[in-house]
Amino acid sequence: MVGSVMIIGGGIGGTQSALDLADSGFKVYLVDKSPAIGGVMSQLDKTFPTNDCAMCILSPKLVGAGRHPNIQLMTNTTVETVEGEAGNFVVTLRRKTRRVNEEKCTGCGVCAQKCPVEVPDEYNEGQMPRKAIYVKYSQAVPLVYTIDKNACIGCGICENECLARAIEYDKEDEFEEVNVGSIIVAPGFDEFDPTRKSQFGYGVYRNVVSSIEFERMLSATGPFAGTVMRPSDGKIPQRLAFIQCVGSRDENTNPYCSGVCCMYAMKEAIIAKEHTPGVEPTIFYMDIRAFGKGFDEYYEHAKKEIRFVNSLVAEIQEDPETGNLRLKYVEGGMPREEEFDMVVLSVGLEAPHDAELLAHKLKIELNEFNFAQTGVFSPVETSRKGIYVAGAFSGPKDIPDTVAQASAAAARAASVIQHERGTEITKVELPPERDVRGEEPRIGVFVCHCGINIGGVVDVPAVRDYAKTLPNVVYAEDNMYTCSQDTQERIKEKIREHGLNRVVIASCTPRTHEPLFQSTTREGGLNPYLFEMANIRDQDSWVHMHEPEAATEKAKDLVRMAVAKAALLEPLERPTVQVTKRCLVVGGGPAGMAAALEIADQGYEAVLIEKSEHLGGNLRHIHYLVDGTDPHAHLEDLIKRVVSNERIQVYTGTTLTGLDGFVGNFKSTLSNGMEIEHGTIIIATGGEEYTPKEGEFGWGNPNVLTQTQLEERLHRGDEELRKPLTLAMIQCVGSRNEKHPNCSRVCCTTAVKNALKLKELNPEAEIFIFYRDMRTYGFREIYYKLAGEKGVTFVKYTPERKPEVSAGKDGLSISFHDIFLDRDMILNPDYVVLSTGIVPQEDREELAQHLKVCGTEEGFYLEAHMKLRPVDFANEGMFLAGLA
Repeated sequence: MVGSVMIIGGGIGGTQSALDLADSGFKVYLVDKSPAIGGVMSQLDKTFPTNDCAMCILSPKLVGAGRHPNIQLMTNTTVETVEGEAGNFVVTLRRKTRRVNEEKCTGCGVCAQKCPVEVPDEYNEGQMPRKAIYVKYSQAVPLVYTIDKNACIGCGICENECLARAIEYDKEDEFEEVNVGSIIVAPGFDEFDPTRKSQFGYGVYRNVVSSIEFERMLSATGPFAGTVMRPSDGKIPQRLAFIQCVGSRDENTNPYCSGVCCMYAMKEAIIAKEHTPGVEPTIFYMDIRAFGKGFDEYYEHAKKEIRFVNSLVAEIQEDPETGNLRLKYVEGGMPREEEFDMVVLSVGLEAPHDAELLAHKLKIELNEFNFAQTGVFSPVETSRKGIYVAGAFSGPKDIPDTVAQASAAAARAASVIQHERGTEITKVELPPERDVRGEEPRIGVFVCHCGINIGGVVDVPAVRDYAKTLPNVVYAEDNMYTCSQDTQERIKEKIREHGLNRVVIASCTPRTHEPLFQSTTREGGLNPYLFEMANIRDQDSWVHMHEPEAATEKAKDLVRMAVAKAALLEPLERPTVQVTKRCLVVGGGPAGMAAALEIADQGYEAVLIEKSEHLGGNLRHIHYLVDGTDPHAHLEDLIKRVVSNERIQVYTGTTLTGLDGFVGNFKSTLSNGMEIEHGTIIIATGGEEYTPKEGEFGWGNPNVLTQTQLEERLHRGDEELRKPLTLAMIQCVGSRNEKHPNCSRVCCTTAVKNALKLKELNPEAEIFIFYRDMRTYGFREIYYKLAGEKGVTFVKYTPERKPEVSAGKDGLSISFHDIFLDRDMILNPDYVVLSTGIVPQEDREELAQHLKVCGTEEGFYLEAHMKLRPVDFANEGMFLAGLA
């Protein structure tokens, strides 16, 4: 058994897994075929719906992985073979030569400045050049240059200019064998190549660009420094069109939904308006799939700024004189044509182009779309024991799902080798901490441009110069990205060079970056609490983006306050305490039971409490899944494993009535009178099915059911459902409204599942599904299409004109407006089935008070950060899982 893990892929998923494992006491080999880690997320401008700078979110993870003593970065490296078994794999790696010595290169960039050769820059999607010797991007980790051997002309200039003597022209690829106990595969995804959709003119018409190209245009480090410009002539486009589902939901390319395109198109449209006033975006779509937490609220906000057209574009033609683009589409049953200055194709996600080769080397199975094959109830497990998957390699997904899955994969990979925890780690060696007590404050101020997030509004050099005039400030500078690896090293150098005993960084939010900067301060030889942060992004440039002069003055005020506070800072010591190696899990549904089992598999004790008398939660009421999986077989197995595990104590009919203590040393009081000491706590209390109000869509009539009630009758084989009948389903009941503004995420798939089951039981049944947007995202799209093929009729409605259900002497009646036919119609179904949403548990607030944690306006629990920490509470040592 070997106490180390290999992670293949250095995007956000792989990096998160690496950090989780390294912090848990395991040696990690982080392998990436690219010269730097970061993946596609490093190319993004901002994220939705938080509007965070993508690199600001990503950079602390990358820098943290790059300098972690128990993570070995192996970039420019590919996997050749994998032999052995779980607990003892032997992986042969090919370490491709950079022709630059990684140990000697300082990342100064003089070589690239002098290099005479330019080639298209892949990072910027070929829209601007890079040199033959280059770093992938300005914040790259590791910040080491690479010679592109296909572009290098061998002139020798870089070798002559390099003072570090790092150039190694004759360096060949090397092969290395690494012994690891488990493996996580996280190679990410590839973007769909839009040249395969010739009707859109991509690669022919210069003003038709892909969404990832547009993302780079929006970035401060991109080809146009954040200004939206037409590639053909550099003009500012006024009319901008986004075309959805390019390479998704298409039988000729990829039949599945890529899950993220609707949201990133909205985000790009909004950012384009922020960066370049006067831009008027239009989004052409089939269904808006804003199914994530907070996504529908973002969609409602976007509708105030963006024009949405519910239609697919059939063709694009260019005006050769103006470069403008004429779009042909159908709206309201009528063919239309409209001219735009520029078009963005929202391309979908595909499995990596080398997925089959990688799967062959790893001896794992792929699904029909070349993504890793996983199970419904084992989403991070591949077909080979000891090899796990994280992120988009198992199917298209967004950043929060990727990060959550990365932590799950890390847990599974650790459980295989939990007995070897700590056997291969390197102890952290920090420089001695300087005793600054009694010294006059010597403050260093570092002001961040954050690309154009701050620098596009605030006069950063002016703020830097102002900082130099403040009392006790002995050094001040501005940086493009203060969170980048090279700037972190620079801060440590300046601490030593100028004898700084306080550090102030004026940049973004301490919520995401304070731990990184505190760590840098400590590595510079200072106590980490001699650091102060001024948030001149969230609290200034973002909220005053149209008032640059006022924003600059406010930034000066914020820096002055931070400097004044820093002068009064004193070093603090972090106490060391004993940790109770036990976890309390609140909630006995599938999420809570899976969490308890994982903790037990890690070698620790778990106490599982459930308020009802039975384990199982909402899964007890689900009888089959859309893919045919039997959930009750899984549930019975899960319960059996939990109650028979000697490391898990189970208390049903029990609630949490009190909580004291802190991370590592909590003490909980239970309703059964017991007191439990534990080090961590997981909240997995689930959610509830929305109960319609009397009369809502006919609720109260015996022939108006919920999907749960219909499923129960289908499961029983109800004879009434075998008779000739017409059945209507109504979506978004209790979801996407003022009280519950978000999508409940499961209702569309449940409706399709039950429609297919009813068609199986009664092929002649007429089924109508009234929907706002069918949100069968990911591979669920296949079942949506199948339902249409089986004769299920889908009728779109708007929230302004909802279907109206009434009951008379002749039975039920639904009055509705058919959008596509533009006609008012009436349907007389035998049954109406309401697809009711998911709402928070009624007793959530009482539990939240015990935990002292926050909730959303809707009533669900609030995570520490939607993108970076989707399963953490802000309170240390507390985590959340499942519907909670």
